[in-house]
Amino acid sequence: MGDLESPELFINRELSWLEFNDRVLQQGLSKSLPLLERLKFLAIVSSNLDEAFMIRVAGLIQQRKAKRRQRDPSGMTPAEQLDAFSKRAHQMVEEQSTGIHNALAELAENGIQVLESQEWSDEQRARLQSYFAREVMPVVTPLAVEELEPCPLLPGLRLHVAAVMDGINGNNGGEKIVVVSVPAGLQRFVELPGDEVVQLVRLEDVIADNLTKIFPQSQALATAMFRITRDGDVAIDDDEAGDLLQTVEEAVLSRRRRGAVRLEISKEADRRIKNWLVEYLEVGEEDIYEIDGMLDATALFQIAVWPGFPNLKIPDWTPQPPADLLGSEDLWQAIQDRDVLLFHPYESFDPVVQLINQAADDPNVLCIKQTLYRTSGDSPIIGALERAAESGKEVTVLVELKARFDEAQNVNWARRLEDAGCHVIYGIAGYKTHAKALLIVRRESRRICRYVHLATGNYNDKTARLYSDIGLMTCDRDLATDVASFFNLLTGNSEIVGWSKLEIAPTGLRQRFLDMIDREVQAATAEAPGLIVAKMNSLEDPEIIKALYRASQAGVKIMLNIRGICCLRPGVKGVSNNIKVCSIVDRYLEHARVFYFRNGGHEEVYLSSADWMRRNLSKRLETLFPISSAPLRRRIIEMLQTCFADNTNSHRLLSDGSYERVKKKGKRVRAQETFYNNAVDAVRADEKSPRQFRPISRPKE
Repeated sequence: MGDLESPELFINRELSWLEFNDRVLQQGLSKSLPLLERLKFLAIVSSNLDEAFMIRVAGLIQQRKAKRRQRDPSGMTPAEQLDAFSKRAHQMVEEQSTGIHNALAELAENGIQVLESQEWSDEQRARLQSYFAREVMPVVTPLAVEELEPCPLLPGLRLHVAAVMDGINGNNGGEKIVVVSVPAGLQRFVELPGDEVVQLVRLEDVIADNLTKIFPQSQALATAMFRITRDGDVAIDDDEAGDLLQTVEEAVLSRRRRGAVRLEISKEADRRIKNWLVEYLEVGEEDIYEIDGMLDATALFQIAVWPGFPNLKIPDWTPQPPADLLGSEDLWQAIQDRDVLLFHPYESFDPVVQLINQAADDPNVLCIKQTLYRTSGDSPIIGALERAAESGKEVTVLVELKARFDEAQNVNWARRLEDAGCHVIYGIAGYKTHAKALLIVRRESRRICRYVHLATGNYNDKTARLYSDIGLMTCDRDLATDVASFFNLLTGNSEIVGWSKLEIAPTGLRQRFLDMIDREVQAATAEAPGLIVAKMNSLEDPEIIKALYRASQAGVKIMLNIRGICCLRPGVKGVSNNIKVCSIVDRYLEHARVFYFRNGGHEEVYLSSADWMRRNLSKRLETLFPISSAPLRRRIIEMLQTCFADNTNSHRLLSDGSYERVKKKGKRVRAQETFYNNAVDAVRADEKSPRQFRPISRPKE
């Protein structure tokens, strides 16, 4: 197969993503995991699908409505992709619903019961009626939707109770459809008093059981739960935006009024309710997901973290002090002495927060510059930057307002930082700034020193406990100069400079990768064949894929660890025989982007904020930076080797686009467990090492 443009060589992006979500689902169904950990994965499946429908499916629907028939690299039109996605997603939702039903049944055997309304005792029903009157009734908004013209907007991703009520507005009111939204501010599961077991009921069942309290003198003839997913793929034209803050706010608000792309509804719902929803939402049969069980399984997170029940949970892995900072009392001095690698969440994110906090309070710090793509709701980093600006330091922050689903929060952060006196940049016109970079300028005796932090993940202290990422702290002069130039590029509309160590997208990063892939072909010898090892979230860029195919044809061995989307088809005779792809799905979200090139024996290791995707390499500002320290390079290479040795939670991509679990051969290896144990062992070894006691000499004059 010599034509590398052939659609047969590319896996469809959307179907590849569904295969990733299926691997998440299989974790939720796995009997090898503790029960409450399985509930987490079952919940993640739903949150993943929500975003996929809001963005990916919505985008395809927009293309279909525009009658676009352009085929993707795999040869599929938008309509064909929608059809294939719908069939696979319906199958997945059915499997998930069965898994949730079985998990809840098993949960009941272990002391946590989720009761159906028909299982409530008279005493429990009375308690729930009291709870409804006290906590729920004051915040619900009942809608007699058939009598309201136009029908009020029903928000997306909110659970609703629909009912056919008889006798509204008196005996002559007849049968009417009503809708009650389940309040988002209340816990989805309501606990009933009990000593021996935890007994829970769903909030929507409480509402359905008390509809006559909302609509007096009426009777509920039928009830059903439903949930709408609306088009969230809103384009923000920042080239034309006079006020980007206002434009982003308007885009966020517009999502609430976009068309429906999915309707989730109780299985075997009353036909009157279903017909009304189909007409109101203008959805087709392929957009309807009838669910036998609870809708919006993201609520299972509430049960998954329920206090107690250690036998149903995985052991806690407390983040350890970073190995490169053990024994260091002065963070500034430690970074000057050596490059510092941070491997989260096995190693704590606290030193990053500490560095920014120290910079904010240190009178010798003159300047702080930082990019913020996503951060936590109560971010200590925002507080430190505000404090620094208020104390008179030069603080410049690029807050990416176009970070999808974080736009509203980022608008608030931008305004807070501006009020504190920071220079705030709202992103770069036409691009998202996805780079993760921090620059601190500090006066030290007779010189100015630059401290840099670069990373594969966001400055978010919460997700740093959930995502596996790698960061680098350094005072390397060449890299620090490049990072300073990068910030000048972001804030000063300056021209692209020649980088010493840094490479950025969208100007040169794709070509840099292509050159390094091609160099591997040129540098390979019989004694030292070419080798490329890469770890990332997604691989979709056609140019990169074709370059990897060419390298494979030339005999270069290629090992790819790709968590999610992979459009490359491995194992195709004569094209990708030398390419292997695996994916790890475990307790932490694999998020690091790592790239290794053997380079004829002169090994190179890079970290990046970018995946090998068109959007990262063409539409985003991204960074790629080398690991110059030989010990750190070796450590990262060992990390990659461990990932490929995983025979517990790893799956191998087959040439037909499906995945199979890696078979356990020999010693059991679980990469994430190994990484955590290594972090613990490093701390224990440091605690056992002999301490140096240094006498204080006469101070220098």
